[in-house]
Amino acid sequence: MKIRPILSNAAAELMHDVEVMDERGRLKTIAIPAERPLTMYVDKRELVTLMTLGGAPEALTLGYLRNQRLVKSIEDIASVQVDWEVDAVAVTTRHGIADIEERTSKKVVTTGCGQGSVFGGLMDEVDSIVLSPDARLKQSVVCKIVDTIHTQQSTYKQTGSVHGCALFAADGELVYFIEDVGRHNAVDAIAGKMWLDAISGEDKIFYSTGRLTSEMVIKGGQMGIPFLLSRSGTTQMGHMVAERMGMSLLTRCSGKHFLLLTGKERLQFEPQLLGTIFQNVEMLGY
Repeated sequence: MKIRPILSNAAAELMHDVEVMDERGRLKTIAIPAERPLTMYVDKRELVTLMTLGGAPEALTLGYLRNQRLVKSIEDIASVQVDWEVDAVAVTTRHGIADIEERTSKKVVTTGCGQGSVFGGLMDEVDSIVLSPDARLKQSVVCKIVDTIHTQQSTYKQTGSVHGCALFAADGELVYFIEDVGRHNAVDAIAGKMWLDAISGEDKIFYSTGRLTSEMVIKGGQMGIPFLLSRSGTTQMGHMVAERMGMSLLTRCSGKHFLLLTGKERLQFEPQLLGTIFQNVEMLGY
């Protein structure tokens, strides 16, 4: 049994009420997404400041450390304690992080909303990632996922201005749904939850409301997830990385429609779902 770190329970309020005036000069109150800094200290050493909604700060911290390849095992972390009075999270490891100065000396600023950052070379581990060759995704499951996201209660529906990410099981059942000011934060928080719950990504499906950049694709690969879906698009580098990893990339997911860019051998088409409009589904190269 894995040793779990001691965690605070410091989820913050996701929305903030403000008074506004409309085009007719009428006053009313609306909710806007909260945004707050969270400065991360690892063994009393300041590492990074993340801008976040603060809905899952402990999971965000764990996922960040995991996806930055700074900590290999959840058992290496003794505690994660968030204190919003000072906008900080203190991480205590069991044995320290070897060569942390050298490993964090090179920083790549990514295209993530709010400017995400990645320590080390962005492509350093791509070719070592091995995704499950047997994972398959049914077209009906894609439709189920899109429908679930459409009906999911969310901060975005109430306030806008945030990104959402979700993890689904192979049958399309929702496992986690996380929103944050940047999609890179949301994916890190899901990675942290997977780590805590010892959930493998080998047959899972990841959904993002935002575009699938190289950073998002690499993080999906690091989590072992063979399927990435988005209601938005991707980038040239995101497409290239997905091809190198053998990942299935589906974009413009809306209703029963999508664009399949890579990993076409993983998708199990079910033409009967679409009837005569099946021909409208576009499939781009592999």
